[in-house]
Amino acid sequence: MIHTKLIRPRKYALHYKESAEPVGYIFEDTMKRTAILVDGGFYRPRMYSLTGDKQPEERAAELEEYCLCHINTAIEERELYRVFYYDCMPSRKRIYHPKNKVQVDLGQSPLYRWMCQFIEELKNKRKFALRLGELSEEQLGYKLKTDALKKLYNGKVTLEELGDDDFELNIQQKGVDMKIGIDIASLAYKKQVDQIILISGDSDFVPAAKLARREGIDFVLDPMLADIKDNLREHIDGIETFVER
Repeated sequence: MIHTKLIRPRKYALHYKESAEPVGYIFEDTMKRTAILVDGGFYRPRMYSLTGDKQPEERAAELEEYCLCHINTAIEERELYRVFYYDCMPSRKRIYHPKNKVQVDLGQSPLYRWMCQFIEELKNKRKFALRLGELSEEQLGYKLKTDALKKLYNGKVTLEELGDDDFELNIQQKGVDMKIGIDIASLAYKKQVDQIILISGDSDFVPAAKLARREGIDFVLDPMLADIKDNLREHIDGIETFVER
């Protein structure tokens, strides 16, 4: 579906970088060509914690709407260049579950089916470009959650009393951060955009943000109200988000 104009829903609130002194903004008359980069490994769990569980098509529509809020409700004129979405498909491996002592087929899991449909929905969105990395499957496996490990260590539970909910998959993405960094550098060096909005909370992108700013790009971060490190806050041009606690 092609959107030409989006009215900001009431549940969204615009926040800008805090300052002890009044801040004045001066914008040029020209419209800013804006690229939005979405770190899917950050966005999906963050939005889940804010709005709860949703069907793949609902989550994809929500992401499109959220990105368009950055374009259509800003205090400056923006033109969307493209939305770049970075993520990994879930694993299809069979792995050993230490509690149940059985092989679990991850390819038959609800998460795998949900993610496949979610990615397919994004492929059909206008001006969405997908950048899919890989999972580091050699390190894939189940591990005890931190709270369960503390209870076990303190003698509050025994091994036999542990349940399925006390375990979680140890999953690490591979190549996603590099793809984001390369795209930031490419957009900046080729002067394809005037502004980059990064939806993430990862300080690993500090070098890329510094490069973009040196090339004259207005670099805006949307951490969706998550806490960010000071070194990331230092090397961006502003914080902008459309979620409320």
